[in-house]
This record gives sequence, C-alpha cells and structure tokens, in this order.
Amino acid sequence: MSKFGVTVIAVVLVTALSSAATAKGRGHFGLGPLGSPLGSVKSAFARLLAPGLLHSRPRHHRRVHVRRAKNAPVALKSAPAALQNIPSATNQPTGEEGLVVGRLFTDPAARRQIAATAALARWHGDRSTTNGWWSHGHGGYGWVGPLFWPFAYNDIYGYAIFGDAMGFWDYGYPDIYAGIFGPYGSDELAAYMAPVSSGQSERRIPPLQQLCGDGDREIIGLAIDQIQRAIQPTEAQRAALDQLADASNSAAQIIQASCPTQPASTAPARLALMQQRTAALLTAVISLQPPLEELYDLLNDEQKTRLNALADDQLKTASANGATKAPAQGCEASLPAALQWPAGEIEARLHPNDAQHDALERLQRASARAVEMLSYECQPKDAITPPARLAAVDGRLGTMQQAINLVSDALEDFYAALSDEQKFQFELIGPKRAP
Repeated sequence: MSKFGVTVIAVVLVTALSSAATAKGRGHFGLGPLGSPLGSVKSAFARLLAPGLLHSRPRHHRRVHVRRAKNAPVALKSAPAALQNIPSATNQPTGEEGLVVGRLFTDPAARRQIAATAALARWHGDRSTTNGWWSHGHGGYGWVGPLFWPFAYNDIYGYAIFGDAMGFWDYGYPDIYAGIFGPYGSDELAAYMAPVSSGQSERRIPPLQQLCGDGDREIIGLAIDQIQRAIQPTEAQRAALDQLADASNSAAQIIQASCPTQPASTAPARLALMQQRTAALLTAVISLQPPLEELYDLLNDEQKTRLNALADDQLKTASANGATKAPAQGCEASLPAALQWPAGEIEARLHPNDAQHDALERLQRASARAVEMLSYECQPKDAITPPARLAAVDGRLGTMQQAINLVSDALEDFYAALSDEQKFQFELIGPKRAP
C-alpha cells in the first residue's frame, strides 16, 4: 500500500471516531494459541487510539518529582470510563490492508497524521494540512489543544519494542516553547473539552480521551502477540511475557490518567500540565523496565535476534508503504526562526519595567539551558535491543522533566512580576502567531 493509502486510513479513523455505533466484543487478552497474525485486529481497529488499562503496581526504588503551579489543573486520579462512540469494524482487514491496520499501533507516521488533523481542526477545513509553527519537524504535534503528547504510550512502546524513533524522539524543547507561548485561544481550547452530542454523527475535533486512550486492551494485546510470534516462548518465558503484558496495561493506565480534565489558559498552568504528563510517562517507563529486562534475559541468542529484528521488520514495512525514516529532530540544538524568542513583541505588548526585564532575562537563560540539556540527551545509536531503547527513553524523559522544571521555575517568577493586563497581553502572543 502506498503512503497515500496509509494517510487515508488514518484520516478515515479520525473522521469516524464519533459515529454512533459502539465497539462490540473484547478479544481475549491472554497469550494462548497464536492463530492469525491479525487475529485481534478486528477489535483493535475499532479502538485503535486506545492503549489498554489495568491497575498500576506501585514502585518504590525511584521517586518521580512533579510540582504544580497555583490553580493549575489537577491530573485525573483514575482513568476515564471507556469511550462509547467509536465505531465497530464490521469486517476483519485482510492482506496488505490488514497489515497496515496492524502496524498503525507502532507507526508514528499514521499517528502524526491523526494528531495533525486534530491539532489544526479549528483553523483549517483541509484536514490534510500539517502547518503550524508549533509542529514537530516530521509533521507531528506536541500539543493538541490542551493535551501535551498525544499517543504518548504508543510512541514509547513503538520505539522501545519496534524501533520507531520519530514518534518519541521528536519531543523536546520546541514543546516547552509551545507551552510558554500556547497557540490555542480560549475558544479553541473549549472546543476540545466540549462533550459530543448524542445526535452528532461526526465531531470535527475528537475528545481528548480518544488521543489519550480508553479502557480496552486489544492494542497492547496486538503488540504482545507480535513479540510472542517473534520469540516463540517456552513456558517459563511465557510467564515472563504475561508479566510484561500486565505491566504494559498498568503503564497505559498511568499515562492515561495524566490526560487533562480541563484546559490550561496560562503559560504556568500549561507547563504544570507538562510536568504532570512527563512525570506520568517516566513512572510508566520505570514500571516497564524490570519485566522487559527479565523477559529478555530469559531468551536464548536466537530468540533475542528475532526480537531485535522486529525493529528491522518495522523499517522494511514502512519503506514498502512509501514512508521514509528520517532522523528524529528532537535533539537539534539550533532552533527554527519560528521558535526564537519574540523579544520585540513582548516589549511592544508588555512594556516591562526593569525588574520585569530581569525576570524575563532569567527565563530566557533557563530556556537556553533547557535547549542544551535536551540537545545532549539524544537518541543513542547503539541501542539495538528493546531493554536498551527503553533505558534510553528513561534517560530522555528524566532530562525532559529537569528541563521543564527549570523553565517552569523561571516562568513562574516572571509571570508573578506581571500585572493582570500584562499577563493578558502575554497570553495573546502564541494564538496571534497560530495559523
């Protein structure tokens, strides 16, 4: 199938998200008989945007710190109820089309198209448009309305297990910048939080839960099935794979619980949401590392080779579908002109006094330091095994958390020095530059 075909499937998924039919049937999640490679795709296709959920198991060997600004939105304490408006797939995909559906879980190109459609829905009638100064280098988006990092679990799992780097490694300082100068105004943000009316057959902007994930487990089951087919586990290895499946569901619940329940209308509140989201991702990754390492250690050399080859298989599939694999952009030290500090506009809108100028300079220095930190912690070239790639994810998320905290502290100091009118003018900078 061509690259255009993959894009069409992705866009069809977005435009169909809010039809009235409810997905039926929940495939068995166990690791029993393998059957067809796409045996669980029918149900997975119906809930493609939804990583699975189970109760998380606490870990105590490492603390993840996150601070919340005053009056910032609080993350969900429990996962939202399963979505009720995702259509069922009436026929199981077959052949090449089925392969594309099965690969969407681990295909950043498809997720970038979906995120771009959602990110720009308020500004463009053309759903294929991927413009936006806050977009990633490969067309993805760090912010979709009030949500930071849509498809976060898929990006982490896709890189760690299947070697798809762009979805994960495209995240970096530009997303912090977009958090400071948010591109969405209050009307745009409200549209993402609005409920779907019962008689509405199509919703142009999907609810955030559809970008965060719902309660079904078929998507993770699909990925676990791919691992199982690669390694053909023994009984002892099967038990370890079961533990990885449970941990994967727990990790998905942790991440989904960080989906915002209300929009953040100020720059400090947006960075607070970034802190909460990044802390959730880091907690989830830490919980995945022991079961993945345990499974990998139980494999013989041939099994390890087959598991490591999943990344090569994914690259071949993407190439066959016309998708290119350019290097991820999240680690570049040089920033495009659109992400340079709008010093002239800040001066013209805020007319800062000397004390405010000093606070602004400290914020700019903190931002420059964040660029340096995130440019240093880049994608390793020698991470050729799933445990090594997951360890790299851990390191990158830890650095992102430190960078966000650094900028957040300086931003709060600067924001506190502004008058209400100056804060209002500051919040207009980002939306004014939006498409």
